[in-house]
Amino acid sequence: MATAQSNGLTIAYETSGNPLDPPVLLIMGLGMQLIAWPQDLVDGLVEQGYYVIRFDNRDIGLSSKLHQHKKPNLVLAYLKSLVGWKQSAAYTLNDMADDALGLLDALGVTRAHLVGVSMGGMIAQIFAARFPDRTLSLTSIMSSSGKRSLPGPTATVRNALMRPAPPGSTRKEMVEHSVATFQLIGSPSFPTPDRMLRAYVERAMERGTSPAGMARQLVAVVASGDRTPLLRKIRCPALVIHGAADPLIPAACGVDTAREIPGARLHVIEGMGHDLPQQLIERLLALLDQHLRGNMTADLPPLATHRAGSGTHQ
Repeated sequence: MATAQSNGLTIAYETSGNPLDPPVLLIMGLGMQLIAWPQDLVDGLVEQGYYVIRFDNRDIGLSSKLHQHKKPNLVLAYLKSLVGWKQSAAYTLNDMADDALGLLDALGVTRAHLVGVSMGGMIAQIFAARFPDRTLSLTSIMSSSGKRSLPGPTATVRNALMRPAPPGSTRKEMVEHSVATFQLIGSPSFPTPDRMLRAYVERAMERGTSPAGMARQLVAVVASGDRTPLLRKIRCPALVIHGAADPLIPAACGVDTAREIPGARLHVIEGMGHDLPQQLIERLLALLDQHLRGNMTADLPPLATHRAGSGTHQ
């Protein structure tokens, strides 16, 4: 696995395609490694003529772990978020955006298309706002602006995230716990087979999971607060994609994100939850290719909500 020095950290990354093609930086979400990007999505982008860069965020996978910071108390962090108290975080999403910038510097990439999911979408939003000269376009998938007034995860999903596998759990128990969590947040209309989920979880565990790192990332999300002022500064072409059935970051968060980014386009997919199911890869590739090439179809105007599958606009 290739690594680069960025922002004082070692960042593990992988590239696919021709370096002379337009670069696409894929930014993964909370606790997820670069292998969480579906290979068919990566291969599809390469076939469309893009140079794909994906990486492990700090504190996860093969990138630097910030062990000098203890694992945060997630229950306390959640209670603080409810009342708006300041969080004590090891780092923020701004630091993680700096990591992404440093990686591009190390690779000699001047400007890139940004595609981020969940927390990765938040990092991409910050990057696009802070580094406009380095950004070709922004795609924010199943993400949020961070407004406190927006709806949060369902109680079942929130409890699952706050309760990791108990200490002393066997490897099999840890795998089953992770699979059950992915099933909770997955797409109800496009379910991923258990064997595929289990295979990913086992591969991720072998490659390098970090429960403490994931907890620090979660506190970083909460501590970073409302990004609305930053979203309003974004001037690059922006596409927001969200699942109508997302139980972790509800669709209202995607609607709000698109509303706050000037000229952003919103595409809501019926039956999609908080994942990138195999059944939707071709649809996502078509959306991304149109967006990255700057020729989104006329039936997807700025600030309109297109619900894939229904063919209606709101």
